[in-house]
Amino acid sequence: MIRAMRKLGFLFAVAVVLASNSASAQTTFPARPVRMVVGFAPGGGTDIIARLVAQKLGERWRQAVVVDNRPGASGNIGAELVARSAPDGYTLLMAFSSHASNPALGKLPFDVERDFTSITQVGSAPMVIVANPAAPAKTLGELIAYARAHPGAIKFGSSGIGTPVHLAGELMMQLTGTTMVHVPYKGIAPAMAAILAGDIQITYAAVLSGLQHFRSGRLRPLAVASRSRYPALPDVPTTAEAGLAGYEVDFWYALLGPGGMPAALVERIQRDTSALLNSPEMKEGLAAQGCIALGGTPEALTALIRTEYALWSKVVKAGGVKIE
Repeated sequence: MIRAMRKLGFLFAVAVVLASNSASAQTTFPARPVRMVVGFAPGGGTDIIARLVAQKLGERWRQAVVVDNRPGASGNIGAELVARSAPDGYTLLMAFSSHASNPALGKLPFDVERDFTSITQVGSAPMVIVANPAAPAKTLGELIAYARAHPGAIKFGSSGIGTPVHLAGELMMQLTGTTMVHVPYKGIAPAMAAILAGDIQITYAAVLSGLQHFRSGRLRPLAVASRSRYPALPDVPTTAEAGLAGYEVDFWYALLGPGGMPAALVERIQRDTSALLNSPEMKEGLAAQGCIALGGTPEALTALIRTEYALWSKVVKAGGVKIE
């Protein structure tokens, strides 16, 4: 009996020490610089968003938050690095929409749910269906009607096979029963150059990518693929308003960590990130990049990733999309 009591007392003491150390770790976080991994090259949308968030988090934490670009494989190289890191909060991932669609395209060296911890959705960048003014349609409805009447006559450009832009085109074809020709480019910049030159008729782009061309009249925004109109394009209808119900595609950015992060640590990072995302300065900074600041719960982010994965899995299967 005495031995049992002593053993219980020892185990209780160990539990208290571990709990104390864990609590101390959360209250002192971060005690050293934090790395924010971006799976894309410097200068792109995800990189710019990451640097805005990293700077403000660094100021809040009084520790450097260093952006580490690991481009390649549509973000998978950077994601794998984070998935294999210690779940201590010192290595985070600024993920893009492709994080949820990549698993639908083939086997990955990590599991999108098991190997990552959701922290918060940083923001959402509405997608616009963009047309060259010479295209045989001035509205989305006219474009769909023309594509139905002339299978294969419309070419749509993307930033590469299997990218969110490509899948956005596949989804549109599946919802409308149309056939368009996919023309992949090595990034959205070449795709935008191609539509400006008239080599393709349409593409799918973040608001910021085409805003200057919309204002100059060099490109025509047909519809915004979100539930509500975008403030910078008040006269451009949503896809639902334009007659394409059920077509909602936003580019999004989210902060994740390695799988197995302690709940208290996740709560701390989410709380601090959401606080800065709700500040007028950060909202303005992200808006300048065509991004709407959010800062939701980890549960909401997990639900988003699951929903997106389910959607794109169906699109990939129905469209026979294969990475070459």
